[in-house]
Order: sequence, then structure tokens, then C-alpha cells
Amino acid sequence: MRILMVASECFPLIKTGGLADVVGAVPFALEAEGADVTVFLPGFPTVLSGLKSKKTLAKLKDVAGEPAKLITGKTAKGLSIIALDAPHLFNVTGNPYQEKNGLDRADNAIKFAAFSKIAAQLAAGDFKIPEFEIVHAHDWQAGLTAAYLKAMGRDDIKTVQTIHNLAFQGNFPKHIMSNIGLPDEFFRDYGLEYWDKVSYLKGGIVYSDHVTTVSPTYALEIQSDASGMGFGGLLKSRGQDLSGILNGIDLDVWNPETDPDIAANYSAENLAGKAKNKAALQKKMGLRKAKDVPLFCVISRLTTQKGLDVLAGLVDHIVLSGGQLALLGSGDSTIEAAFLAAAKKHPTEVGVQIGYDEPLAHLIQAGADAIFIPSRFEPCGLTQLCAMRYGTVPIAGRVGGLNDTIIDASPAALAKGVATGLLFSDIDVHTLSATIDRAFALYRAPKIWAQMRRNAITQPVGWALSAKAYMALYADLLKAD
Repeated sequence: MRILMVASECFPLIKTGGLADVVGAVPFALEAEGADVTVFLPGFPTVLSGLKSKKTLAKLKDVAGEPAKLITGKTAKGLSIIALDAPHLFNVTGNPYQEKNGLDRADNAIKFAAFSKIAAQLAAGDFKIPEFEIVHAHDWQAGLTAAYLKAMGRDDIKTVQTIHNLAFQGNFPKHIMSNIGLPDEFFRDYGLEYWDKVSYLKGGIVYSDHVTTVSPTYALEIQSDASGMGFGGLLKSRGQDLSGILNGIDLDVWNPETDPDIAANYSAENLAGKAKNKAALQKKMGLRKAKDVPLFCVISRLTTQKGLDVLAGLVDHIVLSGGQLALLGSGDSTIEAAFLAAAKKHPTEVGVQIGYDEPLAHLIQAGADAIFIPSRFEPCGLTQLCAMRYGTVPIAGRVGGLNDTIIDASPAALAKGVATGLLFSDIDVHTLSATIDRAFALYRAPKIWAQMRRNAITQPVGWALSAKAYMALYADLLKAD
């Protein structure tokens, strides 16, 4: 089965969030199930420089007004990549979608339409390589791929659109239709039109044969008016062709037994290294060395979606209750300022680093006792999966994939010895404060906490089960044809 993955990010070549981790890992799990997977990416500088064994597949005379090339190559781990080398579109550094001032890049509509159009042509075998049977597009940046295949009359190539976060929709002024090479009739209610704009994500939802999102609970949530972000009715209408398949993580990248970025390696059978990582993390973040206080952490975008505005108001409560906090992240300037102020107020108990640092993220996961993910909505979340892999207990909102991957420490779960974390509903000060108190009580019951930690570290968080689900979906699409 030949599968073309179409995405704007792929770890380790380019990453702004969880999308890159997914696209960089799931192809290997699919290949273990017998698939032949190629990933198509924009030719951002880090993508082109990171490819091994590069070759020119094709020279293109006109991609959005200028010449371009298709480059083939492999990642260091051997993942097959085709990149669209179009410097006039993708020769950017930093965030690929936004300028330094936080505004969207002015040419996003053109560049990602061109990217999706070439993806469709690539899938159809236009560049002297065999056609692909399945095209799997990710998020709005690849959302027009299915629309271009539909315009080409290639219904025989089956299409899947995955929504990683419905909040990001790729909506642009309707005049863009005259520049992206799709028929005018595609701008209609059951098409690309969305409140008199062109929506690239809607294109993926409407024109793909099947729509997936990244957890079963999120798939249900987004079919409602409350959580559908304007697409609830449309997604409900596609309910028979909409499913939620959980994300996983790369078990080689996130492995406490072999991780080179942590202070001491450890395993489920021998957790002694966890304490050494805690001491190393306390030193790294300037915290008081104390092995018996709960060390909480945050690794996240600092946004209201993530509920971190609420957590920022409870840092005093954490410290006064006898805990410490290590935070790595960036985002809303007000939330950043609140955590920085807390670190200044409690310099030996609160450590904050604004930005993102991959090695530090690994050390934090290894050294912390628990991680906060108090999200108001969360399609899947990868942070809690990494945390459980490292024996770090997640404290999370009961939403989306958090609900699907964490077993709450309810009385019933504790009695059966199966709890892996703490879940709570209603993201407000009262509920989160009460959940923090629950966490302290559990931490101070060493046998219970040790059982939760063991449960977490042995929880399956890889791609094996989800890869089988994707393969079954692809097979059903081909069978229907």
C-alpha cells in the first residue's frame, strides 16, 4: 500500500508543535504494518539541509509564479521525504506561519495552496514516480490537497484529512480563489466557503473520503456547537466518515532507558534514576534541592487553551502547600509575566524558562514528579504520553485525548490499582486548586504514588495500536472503491 503523507512539519526536520512529532513517527509504525510511506514537506531551509542522500526528482517551471524543484531524500532515521524546494515561498526562518511580530505571514494562502496542488499532482503520478493509493493530509496547511484531486477527477486516489487542532483553520479572503487554480464552483456552502472566506481546513473536511482527528473523545466533541468552532454541524454531517484515532509518541526518542538528554537513565523495573534526574532538574532550574517535596512541571505553550492562566494564579498555593514548580514554555505575554513574577517571588521553589528547549524538556519529564496539563480543550496531547513514559504523573483536564489516555485516580481506580494520573472537569480556580490538593495527598501516600508511577510508565503510549487502526481505515477505503 503506497501512502503519501502531506504535512507542513516533520520531526526532526521542522517542528513548532505536536504535528511534527506525529508526522515524524507514525510512518515508521505504518511501515511495520507493511505500508510504503513517503512524506511530502515544504522545502523550508531546515528541511532541505536536514535531508540525506538528496536528489532532484523534478524541475517545475511554474509554482506560484516562479520555478521550483522536487527534492527527494531521507531523514537520519531513514524516513523517505519529498520536499518542494521553492525558495520564493519557503525560504523563511523561525516560525513558518507567523512573522516575529506574531502576525500571520502574508503569503500563507498562496504558499500552502501551491504546496497542496503539487501534493495532488505528486499523488497522481505526474512526476514519473508511481501513483499513491492513499493521500493522508494533515491540518489546514495540506487541506486543499483533496480539493485539487477532486478538481483533477482523481476519485480513485483515496484521501484522508486529519485535524490535529480545529482552532487552526486556514481561513483567507475569498479573492484568493482567483490565485489558487481551483474552479470557482468550489467556493460554495458545501465546499470551501466559510463565512464569505475560503477555508483550507474546510476543504479537507468536505472533499476527503474520510476525516480523522487525534482522539475518540475529541472526535465527539467537535461535532457539537460548543466545541466545533464553527464546523460542528459540518462535522456532524460527516459523522459516518469521521473517526478519532489516538496519537502516540516515538518510543525511541522518548525512552528513559536510553535518553542522552537526562542525568541518569532508568526503567520501569529500576526507577532509581528518577531521583537523580530530580536533583539535576532542581539544580538546572535554580531550585532548592529537596528529594521529598513534590516537584511539579509545565512544558507547554502558555495560552488560555492550555488553562495556564488559571494555573498561574495558583503558584502561591503550590509553594505554600510544600511543592515546587519547573516551567518551560512561551506564549501569551500576560501568562509569561505571571509565571516570571512567581519565580521572582519564590526563587528557590519556582523555576521558569521562557522559550522551548528540547533537551531541557526531556530532563523536566525525567526529573519532575507530576506535570500540569490543565487544558480547556485538547485534541490529543503528546505531553502526557511523554510524561507517563517517564513515570511523571499527569494532572489534566478531562477533555479530548487527555480523557482517553489518562486513568483518573478515582476511588475505584485506586482500589483496583490502575490509576495513572489525575483528571478534573471545569477549568477554574476552585477545581484546579482542589485537584492540586488531591495530588499532594496522593504524593504523601508513598505506596499509592509509587503504584501510579509504575502504572504510568508501563502504559502503552506508542504508535502500534493506532497504526493498525490507520491501516484498517486505509484498507476499508480501498475496498469501498
